[in-house]
Amino acid sequence: MPLHPPAQPGQSFAEIDTPALILDLDAFERNLVTMAAYTQGHGVRLRPHAKTHKSPEIALRQIAHGAVGQCCQKVAEAEVLVEGGVGDVLVSNEVAGAAKLDRLAKLAQKAKIGLCVDHLDGIREAAEAAARHDVVLDVLVEIDVGGRRCGVAPGETAVRLAEAIARSNTLRFGGLQAYHGTAQHMRSIDERREAIERAALGTRNTIERLHQAGLACAVVGGAGTGTFEIESQSGIWNEIQAGSYIFMDADYARNRQADGTPFRTFEHALFILTGVMSKPVPDRAVVDAGHKAASVDSGMPMPFRREGVIYTKPSDEHGVLTGDPIALPHRGDRLLLIPGHCDPTVNLHDWYVGVRGLHTADAHVEALWPIAARGALT
Repeated sequence: MPLHPPAQPGQSFAEIDTPALILDLDAFERNLVTMAAYTQGHGVRLRPHAKTHKSPEIALRQIAHGAVGQCCQKVAEAEVLVEGGVGDVLVSNEVAGAAKLDRLAKLAQKAKIGLCVDHLDGIREAAEAAARHDVVLDVLVEIDVGGRRCGVAPGETAVRLAEAIARSNTLRFGGLQAYHGTAQHMRSIDERREAIERAALGTRNTIERLHQAGLACAVVGGAGTGTFEIESQSGIWNEIQAGSYIFMDADYARNRQADGTPFRTFEHALFILTGVMSKPVPDRAVVDAGHKAASVDSGMPMPFRREGVIYTKPSDEHGVLTGDPIALPHRGDRLLLIPGHCDPTVNLHDWYVGVRGLHTADAHVEALWPIAARGALT
């Protein structure tokens, strides 16, 4: 951790140093409540994705609102979560190699641990690691439902993998991982619904074949912030793995609802606070948040409530604001940016600065939470 965090609890909003990753605690808490109420009302479990927040502090708050546990993408993330008090973690990803699987098996001595497989070698490696550490691992078969990433084809191939898991003494067949990542960012609701309906056909077929083989499919996991409503109403998916809903980035805000309006189920709760360090000419201001403060893989950060101002041309430590010269901020001014993609942006920072009453005159720092799994890549 850096020697000097950007803020301390009790400070006013004006005293926060820049750049800083700001968590609007009020909006964040409303997002927690909104998703918890939705999933509970539709009879599906919520297993939020920790790759978004990388924080046991946030994970425990999600669990306090009814989540059954967490999912993550890396063994190192799982280690941080378990160390932070999370008792049920699914690595919703393939894990290859004895070193990683040994680490995962050791975690299963402290918590309920699951992982995904899409190959017989993965089953063998996981079973051997579990045997070395005298544990049982929960294993989901990952099927490719349209993302063209990991996962076997739905149907017989998936059933054969499930049967191999069921034959193991150290593995427990848990169900299916059926996540369609590409569908999350299709802009129209019709596109998203069509993609998930196609995914549902293969997933339902696989479940039926598993039942015919005498295998119960306790978990059908997947869904994300862009499509969770569709999966949760399908009668197929029963465990929702949305992550970004707690923060809502600029890219998800570009999705459209049925009436063509922007996706507004959740509120923007994550911001980058940046300061103007230079305004060399009237139509250009330079801020102190560049590539090292904000990921731009899904588009540029959006200035929040700054009509006529555009963030552009980031370099390592600079971001350029252009647009209406009258609307541009002055040297020394500060502004909030909505990240284009929250997950990799979070991974660039060491701390969440939790602000209460962010958009009020009484805005103040209430909490400082470490991003404990920052850089957890293995």
